Amino acid sequence: MKTNVGGFDKKFRILVGIVIIAAGFYFKSWLGAIGLVPLLTGLIGWCPLYIPFGISTSKAES
Repeated sequence: MKTNVGGFDKKFRILVGIVIIAAGFYFKSWLGAIGLVPLLTGLIGWCPLYIPFGISTSKAES
């Protein structure tokens, strides 16, 4: 599995994921679970939605 999420993109996804999860806890809503998607894609460095569009923000050729 090639990484396709680069440095700034990773940090932004992790931050957004944490904020969405925190908002879910604050408002006592299950919608906070949506925050797992950007959090996990940021942590593993791979986004399945980038593949069909041929997008990669990663500088690595791995």
